[in-house]
Amino acid sequence: MKFSELGLEPSILTALEEAGYEEPTSVQAEAIPAALAGKDLLVSAQTGSGKTAAFLLPALTKMAKRSDVKSIGPRVLVLTPTRELAQQVEKNALEYGKHLRWLRTVCLVGGAPFGFQIRAISRPVDLMVATPGRLMDHMRSGRVDFSRLEMLVLDEADRMLDMGFIDDIETIVAATPETRQTVLFSATLDGTVGQLARRLTRDPQRIEIARQESAGTIEEHLLYCDDMRHKERLFDHILKEAGFDQMVVFTATKIGSEELADKLCEQGHQAACLHGDMPQSWRNRTLNDLRRGRIKILVATDVAARGIDVPTITHVINYDLPKQAEDYVHRIGRTGRAGRDGTAITLVESKEFHKVRRIEQYLKRQITEGVIEGMEPTRRPPKGGPKRHNQRKPGYGNKGGSWGDRRPGGGGYGSKPREGGYGQRDGGQPREGGFSQERREGQGQGQRREGNWGNRNEGQAPRRDDNWGNRRDTQGQRRDDNWGNRREGGYGKPRGESWGNGNRRDFNR
Repeated sequence: MKFSELGLEPSILTALEEAGYEEPTSVQAEAIPAALAGKDLLVSAQTGSGKTAAFLLPALTKMAKRSDVKSIGPRVLVLTPTRELAQQVEKNALEYGKHLRWLRTVCLVGGAPFGFQIRAISRPVDLMVATPGRLMDHMRSGRVDFSRLEMLVLDEADRMLDMGFIDDIETIVAATPETRQTVLFSATLDGTVGQLARRLTRDPQRIEIARQESAGTIEEHLLYCDDMRHKERLFDHILKEAGFDQMVVFTATKIGSEELADKLCEQGHQAACLHGDMPQSWRNRTLNDLRRGRIKILVATDVAARGIDVPTITHVINYDLPKQAEDYVHRIGRTGRAGRDGTAITLVESKEFHKVRRIEQYLKRQITEGVIEGMEPTRRPPKGGPKRHNQRKPGYGNKGGSWGDRRPGGGGYGSKPREGGYGQRDGGQPREGGFSQERREGQGQGQRREGNWGNRNEGQAPRRDDNWGNRRDTQGQRRDDNWGNRREGGYGKPRGESWGNGNRRDFNR
């Protein structure tokens, strides 16, 4: 099948021929005719299948004709999860529609200056590509008009939901006309994505493209390591022996990407990092340097796994495993592009084998496991998968079991009390310094124990004789101790020793 058989605008066909595209991919051959017919679409396709052109080509064909609605708002809105993907979509739109004379596009992403974006949307716009967060900022200010919107595209909807954009998406969709056409692309159409699709679409056509094995273009390897030091040794060996042109190294955290990039620069490599906290100008500069070949190693988080299209990337290293199994596919999809071969190497600690099992279940195949001679791991992952929950190590009950028998007579909590507690110690003798045996057995009710506190009460009236001295020696006399003679003979006569000779104000003289 040729692109000319899909009913596209002749000027767009010319641009495709100049770009070297001759035959559509599977997702393009099915999605483009359905989108031109005005149907709502739910498309499930893997990365690298050409899904961007699958919604851009019919959208550009519709924009080849003038709109009857008088407005400056966009006719086509494309929502993407990341800035890089939004910029890539706008770039492809300008490439495919370069022969459309009145085509105007705008890209609304975070990190870019508001002033430039405000000036751009103050004029008529045909195609708007945006991330949900920045588009919501402009909508709150009343700068966006969706009155003439004809087509809404949700690209990589599963990723946007994972990033927590579901509320923003529903708010944006509620502001668009009900007569719009909705096209949703996602790696999966189940779960939360399926529920969102049912709320946003009307009688949609479902298109699912079977996942194609990438063994012919991307060679995958899985290397197990014992710990972080072992992982660093393997990574250094790969840098020396791989013979790469350009490489993307994926880490799990932003701080990890910066630290690894700094370490590579200290070793003499042309390396840089890319993550979501970087200003947009820095991210653009980094990607431009990567495309121009100034950067040989890009250390990035998953924010760069979607939207980067650099054919000269020959190797992808998963320094840390992705949090989501589907992110593995997007990571390794950065290599093996434009018909070239690529290599993807994943470094995994032995304790992370369960994450590898989840990735293999998502791929429905096993990843080839390999070793480097002289750097073999000493600890191997279990062959039979994860251990069962009832296989526990010996615990604190019976020494030979897991947690002991807690029923009576089994040696656990219900049997005889443990030794060394508050019962009898040392053959029945009470511990020293505690309550006396007579006290515990109810004997000697008038006597207090003889211990650290001295004799508390041995008789009826007298108080204890200890560090505080005699509190009251007789009925009316106070004690004679460190406090001096407070009152002699009772409470009627004021003291005179501390305040002078009966004159309380001698100290003011």
